[in-house]
Amino acid sequence: MSIFLGYVFLGLSLAAPIGPVNAAQLDKGIKSGFFHSWLVGLGAMTADAVYMLMVFLGIVHFLEIPFMKTFLWSFGFFVLVYTGIESIIHAGKVALSTRDSGDSAVKSFLSGFFMSISNPLTILFWLGIYGSILAETVNKFDTPHIILYSLAIFTGLIIWDITMAAIASGFRKFLNEKSLRSISIFSGISLIGFGVYFGIQAFKELTSL
Repeated sequence: MSIFLGYVFLGLSLAAPIGPVNAAQLDKGIKSGFFHSWLVGLGAMTADAVYMLMVFLGIVHFLEIPFMKTFLWSFGFFVLVYTGIESIIHAGKVALSTRDSGDSAVKSFLSGFFMSISNPLTILFWLGIYGSILAETVNKFDTPHIILYSLAIFTGLIIWDITMAAIASGFRKFLNEKSLRSISIFSGISLIGFGVYFGIQAFKELTSL
């Protein structure tokens, strides 16, 4: 049981670092409440699950091809910059009396999914962290235990997603409209900042081809 909890904590640790998904969850929680913020995180977790499966099957190395890395960096750039600009534009529409900004559940889910699936850092992250854990676990345990401990990592991701959604949506109860708009604008700028970084990396990959 202690080993299982250790892997759950590892999942929490993997999800905790501030990145574009957490920034998007904060923004979505403020604008649309808990459910939409949770869906952003769920979309990102779905992408994480895809990468975990690819590492497990040993086919993630395909994504390390320079062309694929350039494509992913570029795609991530457009997704993040678009989301950031949209966040800033809609910041003035945030109202304390409105719990839902009108965004569809599918849009919230896909925004999180595309942010994560198009992030080469996510690939390298799962390849380095989960890949090394997988290699160590294979030497010590059988396949059912490997699946169990992989689920434990994913449980940690789920706990973090729910926590972030609760925190983000909870801000609405304690902040006035001006503060909510400011946070929304800050989140948008953060997303654009991450997008610019992605764009720079895409340019570097492109020039090195």
